[in-house]
Amino acid sequence: MKPKLILPVVLLLAGLFVGKTMFAKPAETKPKPKVHGEVYVMPKDFLINLKDGRFAKLNVGLVLEHGYLAEAVAEASGGGHEGGAKAPDGYGTLPQEALVRDIITDELTGAEASELISKPKRAELKEHIVKDIKSHTDVKIEEVILTDVAVQ
Repeated sequence: MKPKLILPVVLLLAGLFVGKTMFAKPAETKPKPKVHGEVYVMPKDFLINLKDGRFAKLNVGLVLEHGYLAEAVAEASGGGHEGGAKAPDGYGTLPQEALVRDIITDELTGAEASELISKPKRAELKEHIVKDIKSHTDVKIEEVILTDVAVQ
Protein backbone atom coordinates (compact mmCIF):
# COMPACT_ATOMS: atom_id res chain seq x y z
CA MET A 1 0.00 0.00 0.00
CA LYS A 2 1.21 3.49 -0.71
CA PRO A 3 2.18 5.63 2.30
CA LYS A 4 -0.10 8.46 1.13
CA LEU A 5 -3.09 6.12 1.21
CA ILE A 6 -2.45 4.68 4.69
CA LEU A 7 -3.10 7.94 6.58
CA PRO A 8 -6.57 8.60 5.08
CA VAL A 9 -7.60 4.96 5.69
CA VAL A 10 -6.48 5.15 9.34
CA LEU A 11 -8.32 8.47 9.81
CA LEU A 12 -11.45 7.04 8.20
CA LEU A 13 -11.43 3.99 10.47
CA ALA A 14 -10.80 6.14 13.55
CA GLY A 15 -13.68 8.44 12.55
CA LEU A 16 -16.04 5.51 12.12
CA PHE A 17 -15.06 4.11 15.52
CA VAL A 18 -15.51 7.47 17.30
CA GLY A 19 -18.81 8.13 15.52
CA LYS A 20 -20.18 4.75 16.44
CA THR A 21 -19.26 5.05 20.12
CA MET A 22 -20.39 8.68 20.54
CA PHE A 23 -23.67 8.52 18.64
CA ALA A 24 -24.74 5.00 19.51
CA LYS A 25 -27.87 4.65 21.64
CA PRO A 26 -27.08 3.93 25.25
CA ALA A 27 -28.09 0.54 26.51
CA GLU A 28 -31.62 0.70 27.89
CA THR A 29 -31.70 0.25 31.63
CA LYS A 30 -34.78 -0.22 33.73
CA PRO A 31 -35.30 2.58 36.19
CA LYS A 32 -35.25 1.53 39.82
CA PRO A 33 -38.71 1.48 41.37
CA LYS A 34 -39.37 4.32 43.79
CA VAL A 35 -41.65 2.15 45.88
CA HIS A 36 -40.17 -1.17 46.96
CA GLY A 37 -43.06 -3.58 47.22
CA GLU A 38 -46.61 -3.59 45.97
CA VAL A 39 -49.28 -1.10 46.94
CA TYR A 40 -52.60 -2.52 48.13
CA VAL A 41 -55.47 -0.03 48.34
CA MET A 42 -57.97 -0.93 51.05
CA PRO A 43 -61.36 -1.09 49.31
CA LYS A 44 -63.39 0.83 51.90
CA ASP A 45 -62.61 4.27 53.22
CA PHE A 46 -62.31 4.97 56.95
CA LEU A 47 -64.67 7.29 58.85
CA ILE A 48 -63.15 7.74 62.30
CA ASN A 49 -64.20 9.63 65.45
CA LEU A 50 -61.04 11.27 66.72
CA LYS A 51 -59.95 11.69 70.33
CA ASP A 52 -60.70 15.43 70.40
CA GLY A 53 -64.34 15.06 69.28
CA ARG A 54 -63.70 15.73 65.60
CA PHE A 55 -63.84 13.13 62.84
CA ALA A 56 -61.71 12.13 59.89
CA LYS A 57 -62.47 10.46 56.60
CA LEU A 58 -59.57 8.91 54.71
CA ASN A 59 -58.42 6.12 52.46
CA VAL A 60 -55.58 3.77 53.33
CA GLY A 61 -53.03 2.00 51.17
CA LEU A 62 -50.53 -0.57 52.34
CA VAL A 63 -47.09 -1.08 50.80
CA LEU A 64 -46.61 -4.83 51.07
CA GLU A 65 -43.52 -6.94 50.57
CA HIS A 66 -43.16 -7.65 46.85
CA GLY A 67 -45.11 -10.78 45.89
CA TYR A 68 -46.85 -11.09 49.27
CA LEU A 69 -50.38 -10.24 48.12
CA ALA A 70 -50.52 -12.77 45.25
CA GLU A 71 -48.99 -15.44 47.48
CA ALA A 72 -51.37 -14.74 50.38
CA VAL A 73 -54.49 -14.64 48.19
CA ALA A 74 -53.50 -17.88 46.42
CA GLU A 75 -52.86 -19.54 49.78
CA ALA A 76 -56.18 -18.33 51.21
CA SER A 77 -58.15 -19.52 48.19
CA GLY A 78 -56.45 -22.90 48.03
CA GLY A 79 -54.43 -21.95 44.97
CA GLY A 80 -57.33 -22.37 42.55
CA HIS A 81 -59.30 -19.85 40.56
CA GLU A 82 -63.06 -19.61 40.92
CA GLY A 83 -63.45 -18.54 37.32
CA GLY A 84 -64.40 -14.96 38.25
CA ALA A 85 -62.84 -11.80 36.97
CA LYS A 86 -59.45 -10.95 38.43
CA ALA A 87 -59.24 -7.70 40.36
CA PRO A 88 -56.68 -5.18 39.11
CA ASP A 89 -53.25 -5.07 40.75
CA GLY A 90 -53.47 -3.47 44.17
CA TYR A 91 -57.08 -4.46 44.72
CA GLY A 92 -58.67 -7.64 45.99
CA THR A 93 -59.11 -9.25 49.33
CA LEU A 94 -56.18 -9.08 51.69
CA PRO A 95 -56.08 -12.01 54.11
CA GLN A 96 -56.49 -10.69 57.66
CA GLU A 97 -57.91 -7.45 56.25
CA ALA A 98 -60.45 -7.21 59.07
CA LEU A 99 -57.61 -7.30 61.61
CA VAL A 100 -55.68 -4.66 59.69
CA ARG A 101 -58.76 -2.42 59.53
CA ASP A 102 -59.30 -2.88 63.28
CA ILE A 103 -55.69 -1.92 64.07
CA ILE A 104 -55.90 1.16 61.86
CA THR A 105 -59.25 2.16 63.39
CA ASP A 106 -57.89 1.77 66.94
CA GLU A 107 -54.78 3.85 66.17
CA LEU A 108 -56.75 6.60 64.46
CA THR A 109 -59.50 6.72 67.10
CA GLY A 110 -56.84 7.45 69.72
CA ALA A 111 -55.39 10.28 67.60
CA GLU A 112 -56.14 13.98 67.66
CA ALA A 113 -56.96 15.97 64.54
CA SER A 114 -53.56 17.69 64.68
CA GLU A 115 -51.84 14.31 64.26
CA LEU A 116 -53.53 13.79 60.89
CA ILE A 117 -53.00 17.36 59.74
CA SER A 118 -49.32 17.72 60.69
CA LYS A 119 -46.93 15.90 58.34
CA PRO A 120 -44.38 14.90 61.05
CA LYS A 121 -47.10 13.71 63.44
CA ARG A 122 -48.83 11.82 60.62
CA ALA A 123 -45.51 10.08 59.86
CA GLU A 124 -45.25 8.98 63.51
CA LEU A 125 -48.83 7.73 63.42
CA LYS A 126 -48.11 5.72 60.27
CA GLU A 127 -45.03 4.17 61.94
CA HIS A 128 -47.17 3.10 64.91
CA ILE A 129 -49.72 1.53 62.56
CA VAL A 130 -47.01 -0.44 60.70
CA LYS A 131 -45.52 -1.62 63.99
CA ASP A 132 -48.93 -2.78 65.28
CA ILE A 133 -49.81 -4.56 62.03
CA LYS A 134 -46.45 -6.36 62.04
CA SER A 135 -46.82 -7.44 65.66
CA HIS A 136 -50.49 -8.54 65.53
CA THR A 137 -50.86 -10.06 62.03
CA ASP A 138 -48.98 -12.12 59.47
CA VAL A 139 -49.25 -9.33 56.88
CA LYS A 140 -45.83 -8.50 55.42
CA ILE A 141 -46.18 -4.73 55.45
CA GLU A 142 -43.50 -2.14 54.77
CA GLU A 143 -45.40 1.14 54.89
CA VAL A 144 -48.86 2.69 55.35
CA ILE A 145 -50.16 5.37 53.00
CA LEU A 146 -52.92 7.71 54.21
CA THR A 147 -54.68 9.40 51.29
CA ASP A 148 -57.63 11.72 50.79
CA VAL A 149 -57.52 12.81 54.44
CA ALA A 150 -60.37 15.12 55.47
CA VAL A 151 -60.71 16.26 59.10
CA GLN A 152 -63.75 18.11 60.48
